[in-house]
Amino acid sequence: MASEIYLLNISGQDKPGLTSSLTGVLAEYDAKVLDIGQANIHETLSLGILFKIESGKKSAAVLKDLLFKAYELGIKAKFTPISLNDYEHWVNLQGKDRYIVTILGERLAAEQISKVTKVISEKNLNIDSIKRLTGRLSLVKEEEYPRASIQLSIRGKIGDKSEFTEKFMQISHDLDVDIAFQEDNIYRRNRRLVCFDMDSTLIQTEVIDELAELAGVGEEVKAITESAMQGEIDFNESFVRRMKLLKGLSEKVLHDVAVNLPITKGARRLIDTLRSYGFKTAILSGGFTYFGHYLQKELGIDYVYANQLEIKDGVLTGDYLGDIVNGDKKAEYLREIAIKEGIDISQTIAVGDGANDLPMLNLAGLGIAFHAKPKVKNNAQSSISSIGLDGVLYLLGYHDRHIDLLD
Repeated sequence: MASEIYLLNISGQDKPGLTSSLTGVLAEYDAKVLDIGQANIHETLSLGILFKIESGKKSAAVLKDLLFKAYELGIKAKFTPISLNDYEHWVNLQGKDRYIVTILGERLAAEQISKVTKVISEKNLNIDSIKRLTGRLSLVKEEEYPRASIQLSIRGKIGDKSEFTEKFMQISHDLDVDIAFQEDNIYRRNRRLVCFDMDSTLIQTEVIDELAELAGVGEEVKAITESAMQGEIDFNESFVRRMKLLKGLSEKVLHDVAVNLPITKGARRLIDTLRSYGFKTAILSGGFTYFGHYLQKELGIDYVYANQLEIKDGVLTGDYLGDIVNGDKKAEYLREIAIKEGIDISQTIAVGDGANDLPMLNLAGLGIAFHAKPKVKNNAQSSISSIGLDGVLYLLGYHDRHIDLLD
């Protein structure tokens, strides 16, 4: 029996029962739905239904009844005949690689979206869908913490991925927006472990610099810290040098610093959400366990690996206990936790800001440079510099309604 294929496009004001009414008409004529998709912006509906119908009386009748039903519902209906060859070509595209591009910023402007989608178009890639991940922004009320994110699902073959991401990095730099590019595979949809650097990531300070200020050696330690974070000197050497400068500092000072740690914007929202959805979390830090364990209790973190200060008679000796937790050690701990939890390394995320975070950022399934140094941003898979730490949730594909539902 000969058949015909049509694409039905519906537009107009959304209302309850609309999709049910239209598919009810198709059901009366035994039409086969080949694809269906719907979007709703400001209560205005855009609905597409691709269907196959028997040629002859049935096809003529179903088109007439659909037009009548659309008139009854106060919406516009448009029909496009699709040839069998065009349909089969479309079917064969489904085997192509899929990717996710996430755009993040305090607010998103047309120029930012235009530049990103132009790069996608120049690579002959198709955008299958565009989804807003953040809640609606008021134009009257000033937002205390403005943030905006959209997710583009794209499809096609990419020859040189590095060239593709370099263009996104340039747009990010020029237009103050974050652009993350990920393969849309099973691992991306099933992340299970998130590991964080502590200083300048989970907290908005470098603890060792604060301790140095209180010990009266602030400038000397800050200079060593900055040089290490930029990757100019070896982390182990910098750590030993800084530790010696802290000799004689009172343990009471550690407590005072811990209770006043400035937790990064969005960190609580992120970790509360991750915990609610069954993720494991870890602090992997070149800082100190004293502060890592404080944050563990404060935020509900599962694992803490950091450096242990040696304290005798209530003061720091200027030495440490155990191995130094440097960049390689962080990556080693990430792998160790993943094995212990039975999690594939591709299901892991690492977040950090300094050069000593790069080994774990590059090992993880998704490495995110957070408000990071240029060297780190240029070598990480993704970066977040425009909003808080909860931006990680948008890279995972969560919508605000999935997050705020837990409040």
